Amino acid sequence: MNKQSGFTLIELMIAVMVIGVLAAIAIPSYQQYVTRSNRTEGMALLQEAAARQERFLTQNNRYATTVAELGYTSVNGRPAGRSASNLYQLNIANSSSTVEYNMTVVPQGAQASRDTECGTLGLNHAGAKSKTGSGALSDCWK
Repeated sequence: MNKQSGFTLIELMIAVMVIGVLAAIAIPSYQQYVTRSNRTEGMALLQEAAARQERFLTQNNRYATTVAELGYTSVNGRPAGRSASNLYQLNIANSSSTVEYNMTVVPQGAQASRDTECGTLGLNHAGAKSKTGSGALSDCWK
């Protein structure tokens, strides 16, 4: 009796096919998860800037019109108003009124091409949230 152990070619092909199907499902899901995780960095930057705006208002009787007025500075070559991982850039829309503000965070680098669902996120003095992408506002601000 000479019994050989091991896998047949058919069994190996089935295993490779199953792994391929699982990878085709898992990789896009993981990329979406990473994009959503990175988006929270932009939301956190906006919310921190909103808190700084309110503090600036109480001290100066007006809202800040530049990121420098809010205390954001260049750090280690990173431009002022950039998020910690350089994924978002904070912008303050110039307004003729000093009793309101409109701020946005614009995705930078790879995040800009990945996050087409939400794109640029925005927040104003009344707490109204906005986005420029094709996704629903409620999905972008989870």
